[in-house]
Amino acid sequence: MKETALFAVVLGLAAWFVWNIWNVIQIFKELRERFWARPMWWLRALSVSLFAGTAAWLFGAFSGGLDVEESCRLTHHQPYDAAYRSAHTEDFQRLFPLSNKCNASYDLVPSWVNPTVAACFVVAVLCVVALGRLGLSRALTVKRKELRS
Repeated sequence: MKETALFAVVLGLAAWFVWNIWNVIQIFKELRERFWARPMWWLRALSVSLFAGTAAWLFGAFSGGLDVEESCRLTHHQPYDAAYRSAHTEDFQRLFPLSNKCNASYDLVPSWVNPTVAACFVVAVLCVVALGRLGLSRALTVKRKELRS
């Protein structure tokens, strides 16, 4: 059962990835033709933003690997401070901002991850607002036409 669920998740993420590659191509094509005033452009931008934010967050969340001590010492050549990690355990369990430190001065999460996640969230919110605004303006236009006739 777990294998089936994992396969479904991986298949869903792969389909979302392919969909977003297509969306990026379409976004740039439609930018030249001023299609950004249509809801589908904003829906595509929303999907790309959510995918990029999710990918950046997953990259940061799994940046330490399964064994943080081994990752610090062997991969990043940094001293592992167990006392520091035990004193700051709640910092490493937060969903945002991501942090996974070897010691007080070295973080395994790359510095670009948290700003990227935040920027993608802001873009996603702006896309939702734009979609709402376009939907409301179209609904009001239809309502005005009904009142005139």
